[in-house]
Amino acid sequence: MDSLHTLYPSIDGNKASRDEMVSYLQYVLEQLDKMKDPNSLILGEEQLNSDSKTYYHMLAEQAFIPEKGHAIDQTLHQLIKLSEGHRVSNSNYLANASSMPNTASLVANFLMTLLNGNNLWDVEGSTSANVETQIVSMLSKLIGFDAKKSGGYTTWGGQGATFTSLRIAISKRYPEANKSGVPRNLYCFCSELSHYSLHKSMEATGLGTDHLIKIKANADHSINIDDLRKQMETVIADGGVPLYVLTTMGTTDTFGIDSIKEVKELLTELEHKYKLNDIYLHADTAMGGMFAFFNEYDFSANPLNIEKDVLDQLTNIHDKYQHVKLADSLVFDFHKLGQTPYVSSLFLLQNKSDLQAVDLHPEETPYVGNKGFGHYHTSYTLECSRAGTSIPIYASLLTFGVEGYQRLLANYLSINLAFRKRLKTEFKFVAITNELSPITTFRFYQDGVNWEEEKYGLSTQQQIQSTNELNEKLIESMGVDRKDLYFGSTRKQCTVRAIDTNEQVNITSHKFFSISPYTSIEDMDRYFRFLHKHVDELLVMK
Repeated sequence: MDSLHTLYPSIDGNKASRDEMVSYLQYVLEQLDKMKDPNSLILGEEQLNSDSKTYYHMLAEQAFIPEKGHAIDQTLHQLIKLSEGHRVSNSNYLANASSMPNTASLVANFLMTLLNGNNLWDVEGSTSANVETQIVSMLSKLIGFDAKKSGGYTTWGGQGATFTSLRIAISKRYPEANKSGVPRNLYCFCSELSHYSLHKSMEATGLGTDHLIKIKANADHSINIDDLRKQMETVIADGGVPLYVLTTMGTTDTFGIDSIKEVKELLTELEHKYKLNDIYLHADTAMGGMFAFFNEYDFSANPLNIEKDVLDQLTNIHDKYQHVKLADSLVFDFHKLGQTPYVSSLFLLQNKSDLQAVDLHPEETPYVGNKGFGHYHTSYTLECSRAGTSIPIYASLLTFGVEGYQRLLANYLSINLAFRKRLKTEFKFVAITNELSPITTFRFYQDGVNWEEEKYGLSTQQQIQSTNELNEKLIESMGVDRKDLYFGSTRKQCTVRAIDTNEQVNITSHKFFSISPYTSIEDMDRYFRFLHKHVDELLVMK
């Protein structure tokens, strides 16, 4: 057994064991740093083509457990080899909300793994329980929840928050549903541009996706209130029960923000008019939740001296985000704009008592929580084992503070503003297809910009699809050089109606999403050289 002891940290905190652990960490950091190149999107050299249909089959065929274990340094060497070619988060990555974790959160994440507590119960995870309690209160106060009544816990991303909020909505409305099953007349509503997490949750809860009603989006990619009213009243007239509405506070591709105030007013109106029980309102703030850090910003005094164009956009975001406290629940995805490691998300509820609807009876959980050791027993979570991801979130909140996050987010808006301005001057046939936000979506045309015609249903289906094909070819062309620079793309930014067929047609567009703190205005030259290389070549070929 003594030989196995060398595979573990010390139990007495001795210096020799600690130095050995530090040497391993030093080795990993040094090897990764050797492979870094500010002008490349990957570590070291590109490895085998992972697009090959046989690549993962080959890996599976070659994999086996060694008869005798390797030395730790040999294992680490193998892991470093596998890290070569891995994407890194730097100024070359412009695709999605996959951010560079800040240093404090990385160290805190390591602390989390060393403590190795199960955050299900404070006896097993006292540090994470302590910290989770604090961040729930911190963020409740930030958005305007009553911290004495609010509750929440860290979970598996925005999907985890959406799923749990739907479970709560069902169980609050029908307390027997957990035992006897879900009634068949329940309906949920969201924008056609909402994240697919609600679609998956409809499947998982047994409601069924046929009971998910998708609502038209406005030109600014927010939910259309008139269509929401129409669809909800249709359900009511047919004997259905409107159970749950999801508002998207920052769509994935275009950062469209629903007016949660108008949605809440509509729900209250329908509840009174048709004598309905409360309709559950969840705010999907996974993408944009960090903009709540501007809820108390003094836009008149502008203490951070934010440039006017950016300040105007922040004011527009603030006008909608100040009402997020109207939601029954929401989520903070810190691993997006909060810049912490995957996965660190916080599900936040206006009323902690709502968790009782999905809690288990103590007799169902005899393993934990009822032995008198502690009082933090989260048997309402879907997970029985929860990592203490509140720890890196807490570290980030302390390290950045409100002002630090304000500066970070304002800078991302400023970078996007600079990109938009230059895009319009560099290319003749391009349209920016969303409002100013941390994201810029754009679409190229062959002979003339037809975005306004497409957006308002004045283009034919063939015209729209022809432009889609042009942009899809550009997506493929730029993808070849993805190790150098990676723009995002989407084949369904939104849908528009074709004038000749009256069909809804998907819109293909490109995406610029800069969320690296190292990105600067000087990087624009590199970005536009890359775009010109691919766009000019494609348009000449056409």
